[in-house]
Amino acid sequence: MTKKEYRDKVIMKRRMLAVFSILLLLFFGLAIRLSYLMVIKSGKYKNIATDQWTSEVKIEARRGKIIDRNGQELAVSANVYRVDLDMNTLRQTKAKYSMSDEEIASELANSLNMDKEEVLKTLKKTLPSGLPLGSATLKRRIEKEEADKVRNIEIKEHKLRGVIVSPDTKRYYPNNNFLAHVLGHTRADGEGLTGVELTYDKYLAGIPGVKIAETDNKSQDLPYTISEYTKPVPGKDVMLTIDEMIQHFAEKAADQALIDNKAKAVTIMVMNPQNGEVLAMANKPDYNPNSPWEEGKTFEELQKNWRNRAVSDTFEPGSVFKVITAAAAMEEKVVDEESYKITCGGSITIGKRTIHCWKRTGHGTETFADILKNSCNVGFMDLGRRLGAEKLNKHIQLFGLGQKTGIDLPGEAKGIIKKTDNISETDLATISFGQTNTLTAIQYMRALNAIANGGYLIKPHVVKEIVHYDENNTRIVDVSFDNIEKEKKQIEDKEVMERLRGYLEKVVSEGGGQNAFVEGYRIAGKTGTAQKVVDGRYAPGKYIASFGGMAPAEDPKVTVFISIDEPDPSKYYAGQIAAPVAKQVFTDIFNYMALSSNNTEKILVRNITVPEVRGLKKDEAIKVLKDTKLSYEIAQEGEYIVDMTPKPGYAVSEGGKILLYSGDTQNYNKEVVVPSLRGYDKDKAIELLKSLGIETKIIGEGVISEQSIAPGSKVNRGTATIVLTLKELGD
Repeated sequence: MTKKEYRDKVIMKRRMLAVFSILLLLFFGLAIRLSYLMVIKSGKYKNIATDQWTSEVKIEARRGKIIDRNGQELAVSANVYRVDLDMNTLRQTKAKYSMSDEEIASELANSLNMDKEEVLKTLKKTLPSGLPLGSATLKRRIEKEEADKVRNIEIKEHKLRGVIVSPDTKRYYPNNNFLAHVLGHTRADGEGLTGVELTYDKYLAGIPGVKIAETDNKSQDLPYTISEYTKPVPGKDVMLTIDEMIQHFAEKAADQALIDNKAKAVTIMVMNPQNGEVLAMANKPDYNPNSPWEEGKTFEELQKNWRNRAVSDTFEPGSVFKVITAAAAMEEKVVDEESYKITCGGSITIGKRTIHCWKRTGHGTETFADILKNSCNVGFMDLGRRLGAEKLNKHIQLFGLGQKTGIDLPGEAKGIIKKTDNISETDLATISFGQTNTLTAIQYMRALNAIANGGYLIKPHVVKEIVHYDENNTRIVDVSFDNIEKEKKQIEDKEVMERLRGYLEKVVSEGGGQNAFVEGYRIAGKTGTAQKVVDGRYAPGKYIASFGGMAPAEDPKVTVFISIDEPDPSKYYAGQIAAPVAKQVFTDIFNYMALSSNNTEKILVRNITVPEVRGLKKDEAIKVLKDTKLSYEIAQEGEYIVDMTPKPGYAVSEGGKILLYSGDTQNYNKEVVVPSLRGYDKDKAIELLKSLGIETKIIGEGVISEQSIAPGSKVNRGTATIVLTLKELGD
């Protein structure tokens, strides 16, 4: 072989080796790249492909019901519809029939009452990678009428394919505003936003189902590729401790109190003190959870509407706090309840500050029972001095004030209790009668319950059970809140609490709370009027009037709390405005629960003073009696009412029958009966007596404590004058 040939072969081999090496490197590079794509990036590209060529529809689980303790539905999920877009089929339909996004958006917007631009935005959505979207949700929770319109959309005489209408659920509150702040409401997506809907969302929500299917260009499922269906799991039902009927009583009374007192807000609560169950919780004004997003209001204003004031608002309690000071003094034995005496001159000077009693003229010499009955600030400042800051704060903490109760509702506030080391002599005096410290209504109710149940501190709660039903419709209890023994804590002596209830019963029967008195029933309670603090100062003309009570006093089955925020400043004392509301609530509850009276087993019904209808025509008289909720029977034939039995002024039970006698002239028997006016305010008494033809003479201020003509006495219209002695009620 020549030298040249040998050199050529070597060069060829080298070239072949170089080419081979390059090809080998390319092969290895491709293999590595392919491995990278298939192994490392496979998940990402698989998801992109799946998103692009599959249709995924989330199937909403039916949200569990919220019911009252007797099974009455308070929040339910009703059947509605949703609209989803199968983007692949929609794109095929657009191309096949030359439809534009503008045309499709216009038809969908008209059918669904949506903004056209919003629909266009959904149609033009893409994946994060920029690739076309496989599916999208257009609108949730639509009614059947809208669903039918969407199903029937045609563009250029061709049915619009790729628009999927499927079942959905929507939250409804059948009673609208009823129990709004406890129930709360949900977001547009069905998730709990406030109230029980938020606290128990994980139980109510259930588990959504899902259908994922790869479709061909005709939107037909491909049986051999990605396809799955997961059935939704319905949410569990939440049974509340709320009694719908008692809640109705509370709502009715709160509405009336709001109007009567021109108040900023009213809160009423009813509880079972033995187990911490909330039987009613009403806040007025309220809102409709079916339409919580009111137009024209900022989010801050909406949140203010949604706020449950019984749980989230703090306030200086005023004289209702005196039950805590009294309990502490009795428990610590700093006074002898039998021999204790103090003289109230209307004020007391502590350091350089003169602190007044609510009654500036003073109460004179008082016993321990008297200072509670009269709500005497001077007496309670004396108790505070005897206790000292450390002992008083000890019992404030034992009663759980300034601490969250743990109630199963969102947004609970703590309040502020001054630390013992920071309490001055003046602070001690004001704290003892309900100023300086702040607390919430639910905190006060928990403390009041401890007095009612013999000294046990029990966590309040609004949910009784969480339940679901299996495939055989068998009721299964998942969570029960009936067992309270583990959380029940003895904080005060049972006998001390029993004696304290006796003193509080006198507050209602003889003292500042007598406007809450119900004949035949033993009610214990305390009123309180607190001046509101605004920007760090006590605001003139702004008060909170409260009443906390329990019944029957010997073994309470219910506790009631009334709070009237910023009533008309012309009449703001709790004894004047909160106690009568409590009487109305107690009366309704006694009727409903048929609590045993101390002298009869009959159910209590509201007493009504028989109105004067004599001298009226029959039709006019009948209307008056019907409006007063009395029945009637007419004897004899005649155009006018000339006599009646019982006589005007007599007290009869609601629904009682009045016998009317008719005649042909307007002359009638002038005899009337003097009604019982105890507890009436001046204006109401004068109005009633005027309707009966009885003149009045008033002595003093406040509410009526004595009347010169005994109740039940018969007098003739226009001939009698009754002297009414008024007594100022404690705060």
